[in-house]
Amino acid sequence: MKLPNQGLRSLILAMFGAVTLAFGSASPAIAQKNEMLIIAHRGASAERPEHTLAAYELAIDQGADYIEPDLVVTKDLKLISRHENELSGTTDVASREEFEDRRRDKMIDGQRVAGWFAEDFTLAEIRTLRAKERIPRIRPANARFNGLYQVPTLEEIVRLVRAKEEETGRRIGLYPELKHPNFLLQEAGIDMVDLLLKELRDLGVNEVDPVFIQSFEVGVLQRLDQRSDFKLVQLVKPEDGPADEPNMYYADMVTPSGLEAVAEYADVIGASIQMLFGPDGIPLPLPEDARAAGLMVHAWTLRPENAFLPLVLKSSNDDREIGDVLGMVNLLKVQNVDGVFTDSPGLVRSALSELSSSTR
Repeated sequence: MKLPNQGLRSLILAMFGAVTLAFGSASPAIAQKNEMLIIAHRGASAERPEHTLAAYELAIDQGADYIEPDLVVTKDLKLISRHENELSGTTDVASREEFEDRRRDKMIDGQRVAGWFAEDFTLAEIRTLRAKERIPRIRPANARFNGLYQVPTLEEIVRLVRAKEEETGRRIGLYPELKHPNFLLQEAGIDMVDLLLKELRDLGVNEVDPVFIQSFEVGVLQRLDQRSDFKLVQLVKPEDGPADEPNMYYADMVTPSGLEAVAEYADVIGASIQMLFGPDGIPLPLPEDARAAGLMVHAWTLRPENAFLPLVLKSSNDDREIGDVLGMVNLLKVQNVDGVFTDSPGLVRSALSELSSSTR
């Protein structure tokens, strides 16, 4: 792992003030109270094509506390793991002659999208597709795995988690996100809340298990709050607002009064890292305001490559090289975040261990 030199350490501390590092050493169980949860964003997606069983298994092996399957729905109402319902960005569907006539144009959450959509394919058809790397320019090593892995179902992901729990003797959490639920309800009458709750219960997953359910949409989370006791995460980003609330903006939801409203139905605010720090690098009040409202704070997304890091944490001008992950984790610690989504659970686990050992 690329660790910051002493000069950069000093710069970070000068920018953000002294940090009290309170991490314990890596635990075989899910992070204990006051430890930062490591949430594997689409699995270990910096090292394997995203949302594949291989990416999830590697994330678990690297010490992730939770794995994150984004969920979309097939034509025959099966939950599968893709970041969006359009399939061509992460599978070989566009090269498959037998599916050439499935290409569609759709209006999804106010955006015109062209491609091949999960809800137009049966699970049997999805099974014939193979995953590919989304960003081969940044992650060329991942492209060598193109064509090797299928698109997994939620059931397969749960079974993997249970097998790895038995193998490792530690709890591994699930952190699913419902993708475009309002669109699916309006276009096809598909209720993702019903589908998810039924499938989790059929698989024996219940509220005592380590599970967070996340969404950018408000109504979905409110319905989940009414119908279950799973921990719920309201995702927010710097721009736009919830697709199911056209007169609402995320910027208003992260004000003190907005966060109090979120706390009526959610347990966590899942905020973009960009919302935690100003353009000058100074910490913003969102985490403190969220805690005052009774919400935990989970930040997204820590990607390790220079392409995704602020200038002060880049290791070179090469977008593909690994930057200063330790420095980024240190900054998140300044903001006392409760969890971090990352494409590289192993690097973040190493960073937490490094920070812990520096206080001994």
